[in-house]
Amino acid sequence: MRKLKGVVTSNKMQKTAVVRVDALKKHPKYEKYYRMSRTFKAHDEKNECQIGDLVWIQETKPLSKEKRWAVAVLIKRNVAEVIEAEETPAE
Repeated sequence: MRKLKGVVTSNKMQKTAVVRVDALKKHPKYEKYYRMSRTFKAHDEKNECQIGDLVWIQETKPLSKEKRWAVAVLIKRNVAEVIEAEETPAE
């Protein structure tokens, strides 16, 4: 069973969260690293995920046409706000 770590980008559907998973890949010829991302629809039974949360998702049986993942663990709340706060200088 596969597990992936990603950030919640949308929670507008009932019991579903859209999770973006980032990966760093190396080009085979030029050997330069580049960032790729994919989005997965994950089942969120309690509707507890908010936009910006860092979550672990795990593979599961097909639950709908596009939903084959489930939110396993909520790691950290609002990662996006923390990243924005670190980038802006404090005055």
